Amino acid sequence: MRRVALRLSTLNRGLLTPGRGLTQGLQNPEKQSVFHIHEASSPIHVNHVRDKLREIVGASTNWRDHVKAMEERKLLHSILAKSQEALPPRKMKDSYVEVLLPLGSQPELREKYLTVQNTVRFGRILEDLDSLGVLICYMHTKIHSAKMSPLSIVTALVDKIDMCKKSLSPEQDIKLSGHVSWVGKTSMEVKMQMFQLHGSEFSPVLEATFVMVARDSENKGSAFVNPLILEGPEEEALFRQGELNKGRRVAFSSMSLLKMAPSAEERMTIHEMFLNTLDQKTISFQSRVLPPNAVWMEHSKLKSLEICHPQERNIFNRIFGGFLMRKAYELGWATACNFGGSRPFVVAVDDIMFQKPVEVGSLLFLSAQVCFTQGKYMQVRVHSEVASLHNREHTTTNVFHFTFMSENEVPLVFPRTYGGKQPDCSSLKREELVKHIFLLSDCCRKRTDASAQSTSLGDGAFQALQPRRGSGCSAHLAVG
Repeated sequence: MRRVALRLSTLNRGLLTPGRGLTQGLQNPEKQSVFHIHEASSPIHVNHVRDKLREIVGASTNWRDHVKAMEERKLLHSILAKSQEALPPRKMKDSYVEVLLPLGSQPELREKYLTVQNTVRFGRILEDLDSLGVLICYMHTKIHSAKMSPLSIVTALVDKIDMCKKSLSPEQDIKLSGHVSWVGKTSMEVKMQMFQLHGSEFSPVLEATFVMVARDSENKGSAFVNPLILEGPEEEALFRQGELNKGRRVAFSSMSLLKMAPSAEERMTIHEMFLNTLDQKTISFQSRVLPPNAVWMEHSKLKSLEICHPQERNIFNRIFGGFLMRKAYELGWATACNFGGSRPFVVAVDDIMFQKPVEVGSLLFLSAQVCFTQGKYMQVRVHSEVASLHNREHTTTNVFHFTFMSENEVPLVFPRTYGGKQPDCSSLKREELVKHIFLLSDCCRKRTDASAQSTSLGDGAFQALQPRRGSGCSAHLAVG
């Protein structure tokens, strides 16, 4: 996709727009309430979510039994629906799930989630959100007469994660909740929220939108999901937003540089960037110089390698998507920290595409780099690829986009090559937008949308972002 490098927006106190997620009326944080279906179920302990998923699909906790378990799942193919019309419709409240992360009431859980800055590890939260999203979809597609689900539900896309608070305390309970908000024929959009206990009430911390797809019992082909019954204007609005999100994703996909040449404006931006780095003494294509307080983009890179052990497998015996997100985020955070020279705060997570599954035993190569900066803000892109132990062929599996804010001003980044120019050429077109941004003391919301279509030779391309409605949250989550 050709999408932006940077979009920042702030919303003044008392003028905040209603959220895209499960809460309405975030204009008044003291009186906010969860979407009306919150009474549908009691909380599940965070440690029991993965156990519940294994029970639903019949997965074994013993790696040696995974082949036998997958053979048994082949027998479930016969109970898959032949069409969506053959499935009973479901309501949003049918899929509503609450999960409790009792960091305050069960201190023994804290070490897993604790950072050296005494905050909560955001990478661990990404893992919990991924598991919760899958469980929510299994609640929507539940077959009451069957012991195990014939569906293999996997994460296709993390559309957006918005932060609503600067830091999370590792000494207060956290609650996650969500439900299916839109369905297609074989895919589902899930809206999730996270709250942290303050005093006697839970306050909003995060809003997330995930897209899940349903596969058959062997995870080899698509499968139909239950249609959705809409009850009331709130649910109708959520469903319409899901339709708009789907259309936006299709539109951005069609504008990939792998399918469409850069526009005249983008070509001009690329040329201007080249002229800004041209050595005026030599006037040579080979001689390039950096402007003051600038860094070549290629010098902002950090890389890591992970061996994908069975411990990190999901219920279908492939590497857990939450694990991939955590590792990518932590490398992105380290890249932002190394580049900015101070502790970074994550502002937003955008368009994590799960292009291919990662098999157990693979070598996972992660490469992160800063692809755009403006003031204190950095856009970090993390590219993920795997190599099989049996051959040296590398395959792209994921592209991650994180926006961070540094404590100090950060240098500009300039690309040397055409592949490097593509991610930020559209970003620079939005320079005028950034000039109009002002910072508020405590009730503001800064968001950045970014996505890129990666290739093995280049750094992808960004398309100027179309603004989306804000959630009324403040901007920064201080996690490492």
